[in-house]
Amino acid sequence: MSLSRRTFMALTGAATGSRVLPSFAQQSGINGTLPTLPQARFLEAADLSTLNGDEQTLLVTLQGQINRKEPRLYFYWGTDQTNLTWLNTISVPHRISTEPWDLFARYRSEIRGAIVYDPNQPDSINVATAIASQRNAVIATAAIAKTHQLEVLDDLTGRFTGTVSAYEYALTNVWPKSSKRILTAISPSNTVTVANVSWTMILQETRPITDSSNRAIYTADISGLLGGEAVFIRYTDNFPNDGWGPAVAQVTITADGTPIASFVPGTAAETPFLFDADGSQISPSGWRFADGTNYFIYKFTPPAGTKQLLLSNDLQNEFVVSGSATAPSVQQGNAIFRDYIIATNSPVFWLDPEVADQAALFETILKQTPPNTPYLGWFPLGHEMPGVTLLSQYASPVVATDDLFNGSVFAGVRESVDARIPNPPHLPKLENKIYLTLTMVEGDNVQYCQHRLRDLWDDPGRGSVILNWSISTLLLDIAPSFLHYYQRTRTPSDLLMAGPSGAGYTYPAEWPVSAFEVFPRHSGEYMRSTGMNTLFAYNRNDTDNLPLSPQIAGSYERNIPGLLGIMLNYDLTSVVSFANKLPVVTLLGINDIPTGTTQLAQVAAAWDGKSPLFVAAGIESFTSSLTPTGVKSLTNTLIPAFEIIRGDTFFRMLRATQKQ
Repeated sequence: MSLSRRTFMALTGAATGSRVLPSFAQQSGINGTLPTLPQARFLEAADLSTLNGDEQTLLVTLQGQINRKEPRLYFYWGTDQTNLTWLNTISVPHRISTEPWDLFARYRSEIRGAIVYDPNQPDSINVATAIASQRNAVIATAAIAKTHQLEVLDDLTGRFTGTVSAYEYALTNVWPKSSKRILTAISPSNTVTVANVSWTMILQETRPITDSSNRAIYTADISGLLGGEAVFIRYTDNFPNDGWGPAVAQVTITADGTPIASFVPGTAAETPFLFDADGSQISPSGWRFADGTNYFIYKFTPPAGTKQLLLSNDLQNEFVVSGSATAPSVQQGNAIFRDYIIATNSPVFWLDPEVADQAALFETILKQTPPNTPYLGWFPLGHEMPGVTLLSQYASPVVATDDLFNGSVFAGVRESVDARIPNPPHLPKLENKIYLTLTMVEGDNVQYCQHRLRDLWDDPGRGSVILNWSISTLLLDIAPSFLHYYQRTRTPSDLLMAGPSGAGYTYPAEWPVSAFEVFPRHSGEYMRSTGMNTLFAYNRNDTDNLPLSPQIAGSYERNIPGLLGIMLNYDLTSVVSFANKLPVVTLLGINDIPTGTTQLAQVAAAWDGKSPLFVAAGIESFTSSLTPTGVKSLTNTLIPAFEIIRGDTFFRMLRATQKQ
């Protein structure tokens, strides 16, 4: 993707519970926020990329059960080289097996059997995961359990009617026996495309309309699609280059004169029919839209014997509506991060904060969750802003981990973490210059620390340009080997900066005032234990970036002794302010080299040259060109008045200006 999970929108105390698994070990001396696991001594590894999702899910839940006692199994996907890179980086010896099922045969005696999930109700996969954790089981489809002769300990087939039904059951019957240390949230399944599906054109807007002037109720007879198990209706963008794809406000399907589906997108009534949301979104006014190459698909099941099937849409903009009698994709189990959930006996769900009935259940869960309980995973359809806002309102920080591989291994790999603050560079004499500091964003994102950050860090250009690298302090618990590597290999040009917004990603302005103080206190403990004295924070609500109030800034300053300053948000400008003596500086967001060159040239053009100017820029970490080598190319375009400095030097110089 061209932008990170938050950049596009930006430019427009540990919880304690009554039950903790006895196998948890404490890596840090600060009552670790995230569960750790026993020391790993030897790993057996295998590549799972040739298996289907349901097979991967069985093996990864086996991994969680085995690694709970002692990390021994490491699974990787050869499609992402960082998985093998980390296996070869850590100090734990390993052996690679070319046949993953050999490892299953070797370890199957250590599990009791299988919890069978319902492929027709994907959320049953998450419910099965929580049950399996408590019953020393793996999860599987009925067919896979039979193939591998696994005793079925519980079968969830047909038990749930939908997403809310599944998690209401888990809330009452399963999670009371789960650990109370963390909440987890991962997609239960992945969409796998079926090859050679034939689509029939139903409706099409051939004009490039971007102003909603063609909004109307469009109807079509789709009886020609009858004859299969179901009918699939797909909405795509007829002009994918201009960003005004199909937008739907209401859909009705009538079978022989009787409505069998009628809903407004984004409501509970839509949920049973939304087959594949892909990259579509819900607008504030309630339209489902899909721009560019994104799409969305509905599935309708007419009654047996239906003769006439009619489609009615409240539809606008540049749409193509097509239909098929063949399922265009299938759902298969999502294995990623499931090993850690199993190993830590954690509740797991996948609820959308933008869908009313799911949001209501989400809030019900949070009301029963102690403040400061971390939420590990992510949000459906990338609904980051409303999700983080909701969790902030209930005093729970977010830790992005839904693409974290082998969490049950890395939480048990002991590598030393340096708590010493790096020696600061010499403080330059203050001159009439533009002092620029550059920060790679995304550091709160643990999976970014595993994948994209490793690629950026290993770029041969690193060290040739001064960069601040935001990074998660919670690696101290869940993956100290990552932090150890970055600390061990940094150059004097690299500064590790605590990622947003401290010990987890959150929006401080949304926290209950009475609950917030413990969060910066806990963040301070982690920063001291990981040798960091600068911080990158986000402060916003569902829609807008916000400044740090004096009260919030003061809380950070009080609770993080030695804090030099805070980089704030990812914005259109860089603005320096002070909260008492604490510098707080918004980041000017740079998304690529051409626009970054223009932005910094505009900064220079607006500078009067009569006094020092301090500018902080945020570098979009997922833009392919903005590697350290690319950032060096960007800085080579700057006029001589620019001086690039590390973030700690930047804040020290700002503080010095206050003394004059």
